[in-house]
Amino acid sequence: MFDIKEELKKLPEKPGVYIMKDKDDKILYVGKAVILKNRVRQYFQKNNKTARIEKMVSLIDHFEYIVVDSEMEALILECNLIKLHRPKYNVLLKDDKMYPYIKLTINEEFPTLRVTRKKLNDTAKYYGPYTNAFAVKDTVDFLNQLFMLKHCRKIFKKPETPCLNYHIKRCMGVCSGNVSREEYMKSIRKVMMFLDGKVDDILKDLETEMKQAAKDMNFEKAANLRDKIYSIQNLSQKQKIDNFNEHDVDVIGVIKSLNKASLELFRIRGGKMIGGENFIFDDVAEVYEGDIISDFMKQFYTEENVPNKIIFKYEFDDMELLREWLKDLNNGKSVEFKVPMKGEKMRFIEMAEKNALISLENKRDVIQKEQIMNKLKNILNLDELPLRIESYDISNISGTDTVAGMVVFENGKPKKNEYRRIKIKTIVGQNDVECLKEVLRRRLKYVIGEHEKNPFGPKPNLILMDGGITQVRAAKEVLNDIKINIPTYGLVKNDKHRTRGVIDENGIEFEIHDDEVMHFVTFMQDEVHKTAIEYHRKLREKRTSKSVLDEIPGVGEKRKSELLKKFKTVNNILNASVEELEETEGIDKKTAMEIFTFIHSLDTK
Repeated sequence: MFDIKEELKKLPEKPGVYIMKDKDDKILYVGKAVILKNRVRQYFQKNNKTARIEKMVSLIDHFEYIVVDSEMEALILECNLIKLHRPKYNVLLKDDKMYPYIKLTINEEFPTLRVTRKKLNDTAKYYGPYTNAFAVKDTVDFLNQLFMLKHCRKIFKKPETPCLNYHIKRCMGVCSGNVSREEYMKSIRKVMMFLDGKVDDILKDLETEMKQAAKDMNFEKAANLRDKIYSIQNLSQKQKIDNFNEHDVDVIGVIKSLNKASLELFRIRGGKMIGGENFIFDDVAEVYEGDIISDFMKQFYTEENVPNKIIFKYEFDDMELLREWLKDLNNGKSVEFKVPMKGEKMRFIEMAEKNALISLENKRDVIQKEQIMNKLKNILNLDELPLRIESYDISNISGTDTVAGMVVFENGKPKKNEYRRIKIKTIVGQNDVECLKEVLRRRLKYVIGEHEKNPFGPKPNLILMDGGITQVRAAKEVLNDIKINIPTYGLVKNDKHRTRGVIDENGIEFEIHDDEVMHFVTFMQDEVHKTAIEYHRKLREKRTSKSVLDEIPGVGEKRKSELLKKFKTVNNILNASVEELEETEGIDKKTAMEIFTFIHSLDTK
């Protein structure tokens, strides 16, 4: 049994890293300390802790620590552990798997340039990550075309017939042996210079080559090099930052709003902007902007992307220590931190902050949805956020064509590709409760792993029934039978058939006073009702079309199909004139008259 008070007494007065864990041994927080004993004990003392830290401390069941020789070693270990475990209460850089990299396969004999989402531990050279996938693709396409790089990933052991890219002058023809590796690598080196921001060096080299080609009377080559220079100049002009005399610098701007923070990173190389990337941080309402910058640096920078200078607005503890760590990453080359108060550098920080604010506003819909989910969680006293909600409704008329609708909402947004329309198989007659049980059994058996293929998706965090206490109890009965615990509630309506609140199996009604939450549950209820009733109408119409259209003399499958194609519904066919019927493909005037006569004879029966 872990006794926190006793373990606190055993903490050494040495530098190290501490790891806070909950009762399930899940890592909550990773931190470093100059003196472990002093730092860890602070968490369990009665002082002015933020609500966020108070919450974390309440969850701590036990802690571990690793002693190191210096504060620098503690910082390095802290960075590695945060990247590895991504603890909930650390300020976390969003998972960059969604951000693309530019990959240059310099490990290959004839390297290729391409876009990738995964940074592998191989010998290739990676640039990024970047947030603008379209810009990355355009850049890669531009460089591939400009320098006529190899597009395919094949390894050619002997010359082959060149593909179309060679004939349209988009590839040097590596496959046919038309270019030596030495010549090919000249282009690769220019690509690397471009991606490193050394555009002026490329232009100088190309200009020298162009002049030499002209001198040698090779005017075709000279013209080609001239076009390359123009293309690079045009692209470079788009990236240029006027009146900024820094050549190798990162500019960081941070904006906070409610519980989110947006960090914009400008990467400037050779006085030109080569990338603007945005990162969003969660649960940072009480976190100082400087600490966000510090935690960002620890997680973002690697040996490959450390600049000579980093400019930011907010100072933070351990600035000197972090600078020394970045120096080590940068092969011993110093990294300067600059915190300007005014002037040119401050102007660029403000520009970065403006971009950070725009990115945050663009993500406001997502943030708003998260807030609604939090409110719903609190209203229903749920243990976790309802990130996946499933809602069900039954539709029939007098027990015929009985169907169910299932809608799915993930992160507060409808996931229409996972909506399901389900035909009732085992229940005869009008019995909504038993129909509901059948649907839930058929859906939830995939949760307990009875079937390998799952057409319904993962287990929901919350189930909402279109109905009251009877429907909720029916759902709970199914859940208890298959031994699954999923919070389940009903969406009840008032006398005017409008959503008024949420009810549980005990008949306790949860009133919703928040307009946003009420709008959300109302929309979900409307959506599931619409899904169910539309499917019911489709089945009823199909059955009706069979019983009416099949009886019309002279109308076979082909003509029936053409009628439905033109008029869309059976009712439209029944109300059509002779002239309108005649306009249908494959139906002449005589047949149209026969159809019209037959249809209207039904009215007299």
